[in-house]
Amino acid sequence: MQKILNYINGELIEPVSTNFIENTDPSTGEVYSLCPDSDAQDIELAYQAAEKAFPIWSETSANDRSKVMLKIADLIEKNLDELALAESIDQGKPLWLAKNGEIPRAQANIHFFATAIEHYASEAHPMGNHAINYTLRTPIGVVGCISPWNLPLYLFTWKIAPAIAAGNCVVAKPSEITPMTAYLFSKICMEAGLPKGVLNIVHGLGPKVGSAMVAHKNITAISFTGGTKTGAEIARVAAPMFKKLSLELGGKNPTLVFADCDFDKTVKEVVRASFTNQGEICLCGSRLYIERSIYEKFKTAFVGQVKALKVGDPLLPDTKVGAIASKMHFDKVLSYIELAKEEGGTILCGGVSTNPEGRCQTGYFIEPTVVEGLGHLCRTNQEEIFGPVVTIQAFDTEEEVLEMANSTDYGLACSVWTENLTKAHRVAAKMKSGIVWINCWLLRDLRTPFGGMKQSGVGREGGWEALRFFTEAKNVCIKM
Repeated sequence: MQKILNYINGELIEPVSTNFIENTDPSTGEVYSLCPDSDAQDIELAYQAAEKAFPIWSETSANDRSKVMLKIADLIEKNLDELALAESIDQGKPLWLAKNGEIPRAQANIHFFATAIEHYASEAHPMGNHAINYTLRTPIGVVGCISPWNLPLYLFTWKIAPAIAAGNCVVAKPSEITPMTAYLFSKICMEAGLPKGVLNIVHGLGPKVGSAMVAHKNITAISFTGGTKTGAEIARVAAPMFKKLSLELGGKNPTLVFADCDFDKTVKEVVRASFTNQGEICLCGSRLYIERSIYEKFKTAFVGQVKALKVGDPLLPDTKVGAIASKMHFDKVLSYIELAKEEGGTILCGGVSTNPEGRCQTGYFIEPTVVEGLGHLCRTNQEEIFGPVVTIQAFDTEEEVLEMANSTDYGLACSVWTENLTKAHRVAAKMKSGIVWINCWLLRDLRTPFGGMKQSGVGREGGWEALRFFTEAKNVCIKM
C-alpha cells in the first residue's frame, strides 16, 4: 500500500503520530493508498521550517524566485501524464479532463505568477513640489493555504503560486480526499531546487490540520477554498487574531437563457457548464432559467444531450461523467435528489446511482440529473449540492429572472446567453455575482479578479489581486 508523505523542510516525512488514514479510488470504492493523519505537531514543524526559510526567501530577488518557479512549471508539463492519471484515480474525474484541463492549468498557475512578479511597478503619488510618496509591497511572512478536493492540483497551485512568488513561505494543506497530486508536487519541488522550508505540505483532516493552521498565532494569513460553513468557522477563529483572510466559498450558480440566444451553441455549452467534473466545480451552473417561448424546445434538446453523456470508468476516453469524489459526498448528492422529489420536482433524466460494468462496479457513480417543477425558493434551488444535479425553470421577463437568479445566499458566478449586447450588459450589471460569463462558461483569464459576493466568499484571487493579498503595502513619504 503506497504511503503519501508530508513535505516539510524540503524532505518527505511521516507524520509525527505515524498514523495514516485510508485514501480511496472513488471509481472502485477501494482503498489504494494511505494519507498522513497529521495534527498540530506537524503544523508546528512546518511552521518552524517556513519561519527559518522566510528571511532568505523574502530577500531573494524576484528574478531568482521566478527561475525556480519556472522549473517547477516545466516539470509539471514534463510529468503531465503521471499527474493526470493520479488526479483521475484520486478524484474520479475523466482522465481526458485531467490531462487537457486541470494539469495544464496547474502548470499555467505556476508560470503566470513566476513571470508576473518580474513586472511589479510601484505606485507614486507626488505632492507638487512638497513631497513624493511611493508604495512598497513586502511579503507578509508565513502563510497558510488550504485547498479543496474537486480540482486538487489546479486549486492547490492557484494558492501557493502567488504566495511564494511574492516572497512568502507557505504551510499548505491539500484535501485528505485527494492528496496524491500534492504529494507528487512535493517531489517536483524537490527536483526543481525549491529551497527548504519555502513550501511545506501537511496532509490530514481539516479538524486536526486545518484548524491547527488557522489557530497558529504566527501564521499571518489564511487562503481557503471550500464550503461556506467551514469558511465561517475559519473566519470565527482567524478574524479576532487579525489574520488576513481570503475565502473562496460555495456557489449556487444560475444560468440565464434568453430566447434570442444562439440555440444550438447554448444547449451544448449549458450541458458542459452543468456536468463538467460531475458538477463538482464551484462554478458549475446548477439552476437553469429558460425564457418561456423556447422553454419546451430547450428542455427537449438539453435533456436529450444530457442522456447521451456516458457515465463510466474515468480512465476510458469516451467517458464524459466520472465518479463522485467520495462515498460521503455520493450519499449527500443522492439525498438532495430525494429532497427534490419531496419538494415536488419531476426527474426528467438521471436521478439514480449507477454501476458501470467492469472494474468500476463498486464505484460511486450518479447519472446526470435534471429536475423540473420546483419553485426557485425551495431548498433544492437554494442550497449547494455540488454534484451532477441541475434544476430547470421557465421565466417570462428580465425582471423575473433577475429576481430568481439573485435569490440565493450565494453570488459566485453565473452565465447569460443572449445575442442582444445591450441586454447582456444590462443583465450583467444587475447580477449579484462575482463573475458573469456572457455566451460562454469557464473562460478564464488569470489576470482577472476571481471571487464571489454574499456567502460565496471574502476577497479576490487571481492576477494582481492575489499578489496584493500576499503582501503588505507600505507608503514611504519623502519631503522635498
